[in-house]
Amino acid sequence: MHPPSEADSDATFLQQLTKTLRHYGVETHGLVALFLIAPTSKEDRVDTRSYQHFLLWFSANLNLITMVVGAGGPVVFELSFLNTAMTLLISDIVAIFGPKLGTRAMVQALYSVMVPSLLNILNMLAYVVFGLILGGQVLATVSSHLTPTTGIVIVGLISLVACFCGYRTLHWFVGVSWLPTLLVLLIMLGIGGRHLSAALSSSYPAPSASSILSFSSAVMASVLGWCTVTADYGVYHDANAPSALVFTYVYLGIFLPSIMMHLLGAAFAAAAAGVPAWNAGYDGGNNFGGLASAVLQPSGAFGKILMVLMSLVLSAPTALEMYSSGMSLMNVSSWFAKVPRYVFAIVATAVCIPVAVVGQTRFYTVLVIILDLIGYWCASYAGIIFTEHVIFRRGNLALYKLDDWADGSRLPPGIAALLAFLGSFALIVPCMAQTFYTGPIAKTGTGDIGLLVGFFGTCVLYAALRPIEKRLFPGHSS
Repeated sequence: MHPPSEADSDATFLQQLTKTLRHYGVETHGLVALFLIAPTSKEDRVDTRSYQHFLLWFSANLNLITMVVGAGGPVVFELSFLNTAMTLLISDIVAIFGPKLGTRAMVQALYSVMVPSLLNILNMLAYVVFGLILGGQVLATVSSHLTPTTGIVIVGLISLVACFCGYRTLHWFVGVSWLPTLLVLLIMLGIGGRHLSAALSSSYPAPSASSILSFSSAVMASVLGWCTVTADYGVYHDANAPSALVFTYVYLGIFLPSIMMHLLGAAFAAAAAGVPAWNAGYDGGNNFGGLASAVLQPSGAFGKILMVLMSLVLSAPTALEMYSSGMSLMNVSSWFAKVPRYVFAIVATAVCIPVAVVGQTRFYTVLVIILDLIGYWCASYAGIIFTEHVIFRRGNLALYKLDDWADGSRLPPGIAALLAFLGSFALIVPCMAQTFYTGPIAKTGTGDIGLLVGFFGTCVLYAALRPIEKRLFPGHSS
């Protein structure tokens, strides 16, 4: 009989730790995390609180991060508030798989394409970095003894705690985080509302089609980024809930706070130029936390308390993004699926905090570029999932054979999806309009239409290639 090896000792330690954490309510699903990404059985999908779909996404979008995106209209693209508002309304108007299939978003992608799992990790971690930077900026305005770096660390650690505990804790934490934000917004409007009329009369150059479409692309990308994770937070909810109800909850939960926060962000950003204290706090558009602090300054110490609340609740959306990045990593390789989920939460925090510290000085420039890049691939991913579900599975959830989710010999080989995904970028690149590159089509004055072209182009490519793949691989039918 061989003596216990070091690997056995490590496994024993992880088993004991996992058992202890599970006892205190941390989501673990045992030592092997593969069980966490496996489709949830119908017997376990019994949570009847369907309203949580609305509450979670409403809270996840009712924060300063969403306001910052709207503020990009006046700050980055030099659009007046009215032009920004019209663009936002159209962009924001333009997910039921979790409860119905019990699958995480990236597991559902196995039924068409596997590439997005890796890209989604970068997607989610980028959003975490944005949230940490903004939270750090806001917290630093409270006291001269606090720096943005200190704030980044504090918000990062709170996000880690919420993410570490898992699914049910996230639903509770994110579900109540909208309350402090709404309170702060009402007070900001009460104090600074009289200055917002200046946003309507601010002088801006005549808008070009290019600036409107480019801004619209960034806005749509910020919302579309959620499409890769919405199913992650419904896998324990009632499998018999009406699809229309779940869709309505999720759609309104994202749309309503997005349009509200985008418009408010644009209004305060446009008005800042006419209020010296606001303009100084805004620092040329690089410190939205400084702008919010300047707006609340007349309220004195109470305003500082509000800023603390606003910074701390930013950990709610960043915790969601940390959680989903771990889910995506488990889908990249079976090796990652053997690592307990909470380990990925720690790794994500360790990676994102230093990146946020380094990237805090050029916030808006980095934000717009990364939002657009995320939007391009998310549009292509959404086009594949949409086409697979609507055309090839005819909207019938029963055609997803859940028992085959981990059987590569039964799943689609993904060749059609991969070719459509890569081929879409041959269409996207000429339509891009970024600070580092402008494609030949974008140069004609169209602005950045890469996201729209990518979505529709992917739909066409995948619709043409998938039948060929099915004929070549008839046994891969799941």
